[in-house]
Amino acid sequence: MTSAVCGSLVRLSIRPMERWTPIARQYNPLQAGSIDGTDTCPHDRGVVRAMLSEYRPNKHIDGDPVKTLFVARLSSDTTEDIVYDSFKRFGRIVKCKLIRDIVTGASRHYAFVEFEDRGDARAAQHKMNTSEIDGRKIFVDFECERTLKGWIPRRLGGGFGGRKESGQLRFGGLDRPYRKPISIMLESRDSTSSSGRRHDRFSDRSSLRNESLRNYSRPSDYGRSRDHNRSHYHSRRRERSTSRERRDRRRDVD
Repeated sequence: MTSAVCGSLVRLSIRPMERWTPIARQYNPLQAGSIDGTDTCPHDRGVVRAMLSEYRPNKHIDGDPVKTLFVARLSSDTTEDIVYDSFKRFGRIVKCKLIRDIVTGASRHYAFVEFEDRGDARAAQHKMNTSEIDGRKIFVDFECERTLKGWIPRRLGGGFGGRKESGQLRFGGLDRPYRKPISIMLESRDSTSSSGRRHDRFSDRSSLRNESLRNYSRPSDYGRSRDHNRSHYHSRRRERSTSRERRDRRRDVD
């Protein structure tokens, strides 16, 4: 992709995040295609398609989006009743809908569950995410279409998650959060190491001083040596005094 095309697409995208967070607060296709949310150029055609798309949530969808859970990775054998029975223990369910193919009627392996109470929905999301239904580990999150600004669905190159084999992973969601950018990691490490060095320098100096004081002990003959020095000092004074008296006597005799 040429730099000119890349630049025009970047201008079409939502402005970059002002503060990094592992979970996206609004949907940006360019950032969703980046493992740390810092890409400045799309790396696959799906991201380009999502950046050029204008998606509006379906007006015919009813229910409260903040009380609605998105349940994905269901088994082909999992029915709507099984999904309902798996979530009903958390509170009263207003609606449970398993999404099926319009033509074949086969399950598309995801469903939506709306609770009457928002607290029940939060509890269900927390407990049921990564749990198993019919031998399949499921993924549970809150609905994004009507709650996340700028949302682009997977069929248009957006969404979250994805499989590695597709080469079109999307980050910033609960399934695949953004990884912390290297620049932020380096800043955090430098800040920690510099403060740590200052702390270590002063603490080491203090600890060495305290250790020296603790380990210091006077010599075992400290008292005797001091007494010996004092007696030696007085002895020398007496000798000087005697010598002075002798000189005075000789002077008087002469």
